[in-house]
Amino acid sequence: MSTMRLTVIGCSGSFPGPDSPSSCYLLEAEGFRLVIDMGNGALGVLQRYAELFSIDAICVSHLHADHCIDAGSYWIARQFAPDGPKPAIPLYGPPGTADRIKPFLGGGPHQRDDAPFTFRDLAVGPREIGPFRVTTDHMNHPVETFGFRVEHAGARLAYSADTGECDALVTLAEGADVLLCEASYLDGPDNTPNLHLTARQAGEHATRAGVARLILTHLVPWNDRERTRSQAAQTYAGPLSLATSGMVLEP
Repeated sequence: MSTMRLTVIGCSGSFPGPDSPSSCYLLEAEGFRLVIDMGNGALGVLQRYAELFSIDAICVSHLHADHCIDAGSYWIARQFAPDGPKPAIPLYGPPGTADRIKPFLGGGPHQRDDAPFTFRDLAVGPREIGPFRVTTDHMNHPVETFGFRVEHAGARLAYSADTGECDALVTLAEGADVLLCEASYLDGPDNTPNLHLTARQAGEHATRAGVARLILTHLVPWNDRERTRSQAAQTYAGPLSLATSGMVLEP
């Protein structure tokens, strides 16, 4: 596969919804599979689109459960596979990721000190992960959180992770073919600042960045999807859609 393909595994915000796990995105190019975020319920649905042990690398944007907790389930799967532990794959995340996701196994003879992941701390700036050029920057969220720009063969995808209003997101997404942007809030007076974006704010960020297409994600199950879409459309005039589990794109 020479082009980059994105499969939305999970797009539900804060907790799994009836139609989607929490945040998880599968990127594929040249036979390499990179998973960005692995929130509640993601591992089960991921297996519909990739063989369980075919993942080559994982990135975790931040350490809230709806973005990372199923990496602990994947730890179990890789460590206790029936034909023996699988080779370690790189897992990139903020400092403390290993302690956050390591499953509690209760001690005993089956407890192992080695991990099925090689943990690598994320930092601001570019790096190569397989065939992808991945650039990260800090977002506006209460815990250390990274947004992503992923490039391959001329295709450019940006992902906001979780963020409030954030100039760094505009810079990260500048000129992207697709911005996968969180839209946790609808317009209202009680939205907590510096935590999440409204759909209207997501549209504003996409317009400022000049992206070719906006896909809203991190959609909290109790929000009305049509209101989310219409509020974003007030500030972004380009192609606009709401993420769904199983959506496939080739930016």
